[in-house]
Amino acid sequence: MEKTKNQIAKNYTNAEIVITDKAAKRLKAVMESEEKPGHALRLSVVGGGCSGMSYNMSFESEQKEFDKVFESNGVTIYCDLKSYLYLKGVVIDFSNDMLSGGFQIKNPNAERTCGCGTSFSA
Repeated sequence: MEKTKNQIAKNYTNAEIVITDKAAKRLKAVMESEEKPGHALRLSVVGGGCSGMSYNMSFESEQKEFDKVFESNGVTIYCDLKSYLYLKGVVIDFSNDMLSGGFQIKNPNAERTCGCGTSFSA
């Protein structure tokens, strides 16, 4: 059955930001080590990087007025509206791999990503 334009638009505008179980465990461990219990992950996009835009992750204790708020695997996520335009449907994962370990962001909106995976263009 083919989706209508309204169904596709609804799915896109309600797209969430998802954190995998492995990434959630790592984020909680980092929050604990930095003594930031009860904080949320702020995910945003900033200009720069080799592909034009870079991901920015930090911990914040307070939600801002126009933030989109998500919860995934026990982690609260804040995302400003401008960044959300580029981060709809993102999945954040974590790997312990020696060569390419760390947080990995799978962004369905990215047209191009750099080799290290920290910047993209849309």
